[in-house]
Amino acid sequence: MSEPIRTRFYNYHLDHNAKMVEFAGYVMPIQYKGITTEHLAVRNNVGMFDLSHMGEFEITGKDATAFVQRTTTNNVEQLEPGQIQYSCITLPTGGIVDDMLVYRMEDGYYLVVNAANIEKDFNWLSSQINEDVQLINHSEQTSLLAIQGPNSEQVMSKITDANLADMAYYTWVRAEVAGCEVMFSRTGYTGEDGFEIYIPPECTDQIWKAAMEAGGKHDMELIGLGARDTLRLEMKMALYGNDIDESTTPVEAGLSFIIDFDKDFIGKDVIETQKKEKPKRRLVCLELSDRAIPRHGYAIFDGEEQIGNVTSGSFSPSLQKPIALGYVARKKAKSGSEVSIEIRNKKVPAVVVKPPFYKDASHK
Repeated sequence: MSEPIRTRFYNYHLDHNAKMVEFAGYVMPIQYKGITTEHLAVRNNVGMFDLSHMGEFEITGKDATAFVQRTTTNNVEQLEPGQIQYSCITLPTGGIVDDMLVYRMEDGYYLVVNAANIEKDFNWLSSQINEDVQLINHSEQTSLLAIQGPNSEQVMSKITDANLADMAYYTWVRAEVAGCEVMFSRTGYTGEDGFEIYIPPECTDQIWKAAMEAGGKHDMELIGLGARDTLRLEMKMALYGNDIDESTTPVEAGLSFIIDFDKDFIGKDVIETQKKEKPKRRLVCLELSDRAIPRHGYAIFDGEEQIGNVTSGSFSPSLQKPIALGYVARKKAKSGSEVSIEIRNKKVPAVVVKPPFYKDASHK
């Protein structure tokens, strides 16, 4: 077993009394002051995350567009340089290799993939190259900070000369941040307005210090992976390995909005057939009436019949009730359907609700 990787911000996390855990081959902060405190800071004010464990691939070459079109489900031909889309990579079976962001660059594409899938994704994409395409893995050289929350623009504006007022959600720019030329985007995994900054090794210290100084003027909190999970869960943002994987399809997961059936891509025939015939199960949002907390793997029932399993679950700090995502049989996938979740040998009532759980997020 190799030692977990420390991000370039590791010592700063220790300085702020972070509780560190191993995650996806990295040692990362799970929390600082507490998950609920950090969660509510992002919902109501602003917080900063170290996301340096995420993966970054650059795709260039004469056939880059054709390659990304074929290996991802969304339509990259609709993107102009400076735009971003959410998409996924699929297998011939229709299963999801990974979900990720696709950045349209001036001369190619930049993919931001999940930390646990960096090697798998790179190997899969490499195996699909049969044209003029260059695929480069920049993950080890790239650090990533995310500033998220309704006051994120106020913090970001203090450390960059970019015109944030005119910067739309799901776009990116190259600009100076804390004296360094970097790229950053208006994206995030929280549902709130926010920015993600991609940082070369020589700039990590000065950008961290500048962001902390600017954030200090707005009571910005540092945020760990614990609150990142509850924030994304409230927005029904899928977590790879829990809610989606190679055994689930985008249609089952409610991700049809990132599929363009007017183009060809790997797994299209299977996914298109499933959409026409309707999947046997769907990923749904569940709210519980009890205070018991649903966890990954817990059984979901319709009466005495098991109809699915929980994929993610937690107590929602924003809604002050337990919530969960889970796959259920299609007959129980409509909003308002009543089911139960078995928690500690007791069946706890739950109801299917429309996503997202949290309706008041600030993203533009």
